[in-house]
Amino acid sequence: MNNDWDLTQEGFDQLLNWFDADRDKAGKKYEEIRRGIVKVMTVRGCLEAEVIADETFNRVVRKLPEIIPTYVGDPALYCFGVANKIYLEWLKKQPAQVEIPAVLPAPPHVDKETENQCFEQCMNQLLPKDRLMIIEYYREEKQQKIDHRKELAEQLGISENALRLRTFRLRGELTTCLKRCREKNMK
Repeated sequence: MNNDWDLTQEGFDQLLNWFDADRDKAGKKYEEIRRGIVKVMTVRGCLEAEVIADETFNRVVRKLPEIIPTYVGDPALYCFGVANKIYLEWLKKQPAQVEIPAVLPAPPHVDKETENQCFEQCMNQLLPKDRLMIIEYYREEKQQKIDHRKELAEQLGISENALRLRTFRLRGELTTCLKRCREKNMK
């Protein structure tokens, strides 16, 4: 994400004018769009939903001089489109592989390269939000892990028990996938 540009008051005013000529309605529209972007990103498992919302408005304001004369339709749709592109950029930067303990220990006859390929293949079969959740779940060590899991549950808007259940289900999916992949590679 591009963090070298900040929204100015002039740019913000231009954005509000694009949303609606009535300042109060424009302010409400801004808040509604921002809240919507944060909600969508959070549901997708994005841990930087607020950052993506801010970056969305930064990029929209930079493009306003180009789009205002020709854009037809609801500005919210344009903003959500930009937010989606920023989310995809963010997703690409997330680590694709993580050490998940005791998913399914590799048999001694399976080489490390095959195991890594199977693991990566199985992780990529998960939904992006699930992949990110399981990566974040196993990210820290000892007390930091406990604190991080509490924070993760809060960010996802679920209880710690619900988080444990979801990751347990995901580990089950990964285990099944790894078994199939190993069997396929042994033939």
